Amino acid sequence: MSRTNGRRPDELRSLEIAPDFIEQASGSALISFGKTRVLCTASLEEGVPRWLAGKGRGWLTAEYSMLPASTGARTQREASTGRQKGRTVEIQRLIGRALRAVADLEALGDRTLWLDCDVLQADGGTRCAGISGAYVAARRALDHVGLSRVLTDSVAAVSVGIVAGEALLDLDYEEDSAAEVDVNVVMAGDGRLIEVQATAERAPLDRPQLDELLDLAAAGIEEIGRAQGGAVEAVRA
Repeated sequence: MSRTNGRRPDELRSLEIAPDFIEQASGSALISFGKTRVLCTASLEEGVPRWLAGKGRGWLTAEYSMLPASTGARTQREASTGRQKGRTVEIQRLIGRALRAVADLEALGDRTLWLDCDVLQADGGTRCAGISGAYVAARRALDHVGLSRVLTDSVAAVSVGIVAGEALLDLDYEEDSAAEVDVNVVMAGDGRLIEVQATAERAPLDRPQLDELLDLAAAGIEEIGRAQGGAVEAVRA
């Protein structure tokens, strides 16, 4: 099938990571996958939630939101309705879980690391972009205060799917809307799986197809990892 901008089935969209994008934040990164753009910030606070008090470990959590104009037609801010949508809660929990999987919370000490992921423009893959950008923001925030040891590995995520019978990497909105199978894959830098969210939209997914999609995702995440490393090293120089 013909993809947007002539991409190969195994090709990521144009990927850019701008670290330290926000001056006031402890750590930040603007991450772009094609037309999808997510601003990720990290804020370190003293203290932990009450249920963690006295346990000798810190906490890492995330919040996620989409700006009103991120999808074109304006959507109402969730704050104005008085409650978050189920999708928002699901995604921010996913981002938090993904980062905690590679975090040594005892090394964080009696502190909370807040990760905020705000979608400026959405064209598919916002949760994956949020995870990949949040890692860079978290790493920058922790580096600034000498707590780099808290993150024991990198973490990144990418979407894969089957569209018109073909396995594709990094789905944009149009491809995602037409996908027979849609999978979000979260991996640590050493290749271990953190989370796999797989949905067969039209027909059941068999094991060989899943293995093919996971291999495709692993190659994409390896490329994302190089971009993350470059972003972190660039601001150190």
